[in-house]
Amino acid sequence: MSAPEKNLKFDSAKAEAFAGKFLTVLNHGSLCVMASIGHRTGLFDAMSMLPPSTSNTIAKNAGLNERYVREWLGAMVTAGVVEVDPATTQYALPAEHAAFLTRASLADNMAVFSQYIAVMGCAEDEIVECFFKGGGVPYEKYPRFHAVMAEDSGQSVLSSLESHVLPLIPGLTDRLSRGIRVLDVGCGSGRIMNHLAKLYPESRFTGIDLSREAIQTARAEASEKGIGNIEFIVRDVSDLEASAEPGVFDFITTFDAIHDQAKPFEVLKGIYRALKADGWYLMQDIRGSSHVHNNIGHPIGTFLYAISTTHCMPVSLAQGGEGLGAMWGEEKTHEYLQKAGFRHVETNQLAHDIQNNWYVARK
Repeated sequence: MSAPEKNLKFDSAKAEAFAGKFLTVLNHGSLCVMASIGHRTGLFDAMSMLPPSTSNTIAKNAGLNERYVREWLGAMVTAGVVEVDPATTQYALPAEHAAFLTRASLADNMAVFSQYIAVMGCAEDEIVECFFKGGGVPYEKYPRFHAVMAEDSGQSVLSSLESHVLPLIPGLTDRLSRGIRVLDVGCGSGRIMNHLAKLYPESRFTGIDLSREAIQTARAEASEKGIGNIEFIVRDVSDLEASAEPGVFDFITTFDAIHDQAKPFEVLKGIYRALKADGWYLMQDIRGSSHVHNNIGHPIGTFLYAISTTHCMPVSLAQGGEGLGAMWGEEKTHEYLQKAGFRHVETNQLAHDIQNNWYVARK
């Protein structure tokens, strides 16, 4: 087709619509950074407790600098998050908005997730270099990632751990009460394991993770809370199959961890090896398809692919790994689990969790 013929097919209305959409994208991307700041500084929490107030009053209640608060409020008002009275220049956070932006909202607090946008941006220079040269970006280039992940799992997993997650395995809570051995692979900052260890003192818990910083945080929390039935180990789990003692653990978990591994299949084989014959493996991982066309319409598909591009995939590749990525999908997950030796795999979805699948696997 010649250039003139191709130009005749140019749809101006479609182009204008896309330009308008991308302006919205720019505003929404900026809003995520501002929402992250609002969450981290406690501004949303402070405003949710105040009547309509001036920027001075809001800043004073939040313990912040008024000039910065005032400019931040401008972003919130133009985004439709905060309302302003033109006559008094008093600002208000509607209760209907606060219900999804404050720490009091627990699992519904969407401001927590806005932090990932800034975290992704921190490694942009390194990621751009990888596009040209290949390779990956190591964990240490993401200074806040583990902190944000810990907060994320704290509200999305911990809040439903006893009510929704543990009941996925019949009789598990009774076994935990009597005393079993539990392993969490890729435990991060250890919030989930510390919670379980305190809840079930008769059981013994082990958490392992590649990040020394995350393990130090996990150990500090266990020490502070006086939890004695848990240990945290810094370790690369890529060789888990070769090094794991066979048939030791009654219950093994991974929370959003397998796809980040350098050698995810080897890790799964190691988990299979370390699990007792009558043991259970609980695997939380990203919900999606292994085929990109099936993810069109996914409610947070773009977000998940972006997280994968800027963190999950490069972290694995930095270790010389497979670079599986967060969106490896349910099809490949089942393939890997079955090849690792698991014969019984059940996929569960929780009504409040649009991001994850919960796989229950047995030998």
